[in-house]
Amino acid sequence: MARSPKTRSVKSSTSSKAASRAVFDPAVFLATAALGRDLSNHSKNEVIFAQGDDADAVFYIKKGKVKVAVVSKDGKEAVVALLGPDQFVGEGCLIGQPKRLATASAMTECETMRVTKTEIQRLLQDEPTFSQMFVSHLLVRNARIEEDLVDQLFNSTEKRLARLLLLLANFGKEGRTEPILAKISQETLAEMIGTTRSRVSHFMNRFRKMGFIDYNGHLEVHSSLVGVLLADQPRTVSGSAESH
Repeated sequence: MARSPKTRSVKSSTSSKAASRAVFDPAVFLATAALGRDLSNHSKNEVIFAQGDDADAVFYIKKGKVKVAVVSKDGKEAVVALLGPDQFVGEGCLIGQPKRLATASAMTECETMRVTKTEIQRLLQDEPTFSQMFVSHLLVRNARIEEDLVDQLFNSTEKRLARLLLLLANFGKEGRTEPILAKISQETLAEMIGTTRSRVSHFMNRFRKMGFIDYNGHLEVHSSLVGVLLADQPRTVSGSAESH
């Protein structure tokens, strides 16, 4: 009687491919230099990329604070964003911007990862986990820009300054504020809320006298500052407000 041939289990090609490919981890990706990615350290005030440079990469901020500013033809600077760890800058290259429209510079010692435009585009197509994280970042950034516009149009200078300070101190993150370690001048604060340095100085002194902020080598913002935002009735699009 002939014996039946021995059989052996054979893994499906699908299982083999799944086993051979590691699960994509954005944290590991953003912590490791590789093809299309470069890690760099920047000293305070160092330019990461300049207005007019080729827009060929996106930068991920691992550590430190980054200022994004636009300079007009007559040399006037306007600060459009202050960014921190786990944020991206330079995303404009993904929508076809050939040149940088702003300058990004380090406000403190920074560590960044430069990811080429080609590599970012590949990840957005091939890695759903990264794509979800990156799209979430863009949505948060877009919401912040909309809030800034509403704030500029309908809130007083005092409220605009209070909101900016709370944002810089990460108010609402883990239910507390954090010290603002980066030295931010009153001129920069004035540029960001659309007023003069003297107005900022006036309200900063007022906030300090009321115990909302402290200066101890760095600026400390207390959560009680949120009371300035809640002092009056919420602003509406149909309402009017003092904006200067």
